[in-house]
Amino acid sequence: MRNLRITGAALALTMAMVAGSPVMAGDDPAPAEQGHAAEASPFVPADFEVPTLVEAESFKLVPLGPDLVKIDFDAYMSSIEHLQKTFSRSTSWPHEGISDADAMKDMENEQARFQKRSSFAYAVLPPDGLRERGCIYVYPSNVDGYDAVVRMWVTKAEYDAGFEDELYNFATNWIETEWPFEKVAYPGHSVDWETWDALVEAGKAGEAAPEDEG
Repeated sequence: MRNLRITGAALALTMAMVAGSPVMAGDDPAPAEQGHAAEASPFVPADFEVPTLVEAESFKLVPLGPDLVKIDFDAYMSSIEHLQKTFSRSTSWPHEGISDADAMKDMENEQARFQKRSSFAYAVLPPDGLRERGCIYVYPSNVDGYDAVVRMWVTKAEYDAGFEDELYNFATNWIETEWPFEKVAYPGHSVDWETWDALVEAGKAGEAAPEDEG
């Protein structure tokens, strides 16, 4: 993609994971860290250099973390109803009354997952970095046939301006050309929500079923 510059660095794997992150209906925010999946193959190869700065013409991506807590909070709190309908599809996040401590815990959690290389959350910022336009999340998939799931949201103002379509088009190209995945799901975009929810539930049912005894 033209006007795209990506830099990255291998990140330490030793920081302990802390609790808290936006919970999305019909999806597990960190499926690779549940049960036996924690012992599965790494989400990305050890030699893969995870991008830590991605610059497009009208925006840039940087990992979510404590330094962004204020602009991240301002972005999602400006669009509570919109995000409950289009992203979390529930009232679990965002919602009125999120405290500064809760907002910081979310940022610490996302930073820890990024550093553990178990999932990757990026803020979408304008080039000057003074506000947040949305976020992109790259997760391992708990649905057979997909090795990654990419979720994204934009604020209500950005959605009304048509930015979500621009971000989706960017993300599909970025993931295809820069990440080591074979098949990626984009729920709500490449896979409609009804189909995706059914696939997630089927996967959970399969994991819960007792193994056949010989």
